[in-house]
Amino acid sequence: MSEPSLFDSALRSIESISVTRVAGRLVRVNGILLESVGCPLATGQLCRIESAGREWIDAQAVGFNRDITYLMPFKQPTGLMAGARVFPEEKGQDILIGESWLGRVVSGLGEPIDGKGKLGGTHVLPANAPSINPLTRQPVAHPLDVGVKAINGMLTIGKGQRVGLMAGSGVGKSVLLGMITRQTKAQIVVVGLIGERGREVKEFIDHSLGAEGLSKSIVVAAPADESPLMRLKATELCHSIAAHFRDQGHDVLLLVDSLTRYAMAQREIALSLGEPPATKGYPPSAFGIIPRLVESAGNSESLGSMTAIYTVLAEGDDQQDPIVDCARAVLDGHIVLTRKLAEAGHYPAIDIGQSISRCMTQITPPAHQQSARQLKQNYAAYMEIKPLIPLGGYVAGADPTVDKAVKIFPAIERFLCQDMHEPAPMERVQAGLQTLFPVTKKNEGKK
Repeated sequence: MSEPSLFDSALRSIESISVTRVAGRLVRVNGILLESVGCPLATGQLCRIESAGREWIDAQAVGFNRDITYLMPFKQPTGLMAGARVFPEEKGQDILIGESWLGRVVSGLGEPIDGKGKLGGTHVLPANAPSINPLTRQPVAHPLDVGVKAINGMLTIGKGQRVGLMAGSGVGKSVLLGMITRQTKAQIVVVGLIGERGREVKEFIDHSLGAEGLSKSIVVAAPADESPLMRLKATELCHSIAAHFRDQGHDVLLLVDSLTRYAMAQREIALSLGEPPATKGYPPSAFGIIPRLVESAGNSESLGSMTAIYTVLAEGDDQQDPIVDCARAVLDGHIVLTRKLAEAGHYPAIDIGQSISRCMTQITPPAHQQSARQLKQNYAAYMEIKPLIPLGGYVAGADPTVDKAVKIFPAIERFLCQDMHEPAPMERVQAGLQTLFPVTKKNEGKK
């Protein structure tokens, strides 16, 4: 009796097997876009395209126009031909993540590119970073030690804060990121190198990070020669990785270099799809994806934290650049690096006058805030009088406030400058700040 039932079930299983496979065909290659017909694909759906060499090219549907589906490959396509078959992928391949990812370098698709073997893990990484209900976010209540004197002392960053690092090209952004990665007290650091020169990826890992920084880091690299879709994917993968470890209860620091390249990648895709350009050639969607990306960072309802620092390239050192202005509006603070300080040998070239941390007042004691305020006031007073000193326009004794600023400025400059390998823990920075500008209990009570 059992044999016929087994035979019947086998027949039924054969009937359920599909003997056909739906496929579209490639009809046009238009710059970075591929056009396909014959197989409808949902936007965001993955597919595979057959090339002349019988190799497969992975792509994603990014738009459509009537019966034409627009595809964008993840890598530079070669060997494409008219009529090439396009097969839809029902489901993307799951990425497994775990502690073994620490110290590794991966692509925007989560594939290892450091030659150290396969990656493994026990948890499935979601395709997109989870959105966070604003009412369940844990507040930014504790400072994060990043090991940089100017930031710890004057622009203190809290666990869960999102900060922009605004700078032009060649003023020390990568060196500063390397210092933060090596010296931060965060348990895990996720670094996204998005749209940078391929040479800089290796140099950042070897010189800026070093073995010490790499051991607790995960690097996601998508150099400038990658497709714009890969650069978008790599940036979003950074956030998914950081969010995973945050929800596991770790203190995570996310460093993305740079947010501008992410917006540029979206600009390439949007313009190729026919979206009209707006401010400085950026289409409206380029300004819409930045808040969505940034809001996936920060704290959630978990016990962990996710602090994010985004470098933003100010083209031509213009602090009113549209991407700089958009990032400044949605982030919880901004740190400005200026070429003038870099040319004067002041490193890191942080202009404390133009920079601000919007969470500093809620994560530092009143004495720290008052000392930092006095330093900033004396720094501003000196910078205002500085051009007049060589011309003889400054006369000692005319203004006691200016006299104090001129006298104490060399000590302020020594406090703000730091060698790239010099450690600067939070406790030492606060003690140095109190030495420069001591705050008595009487003065503290007046605050």
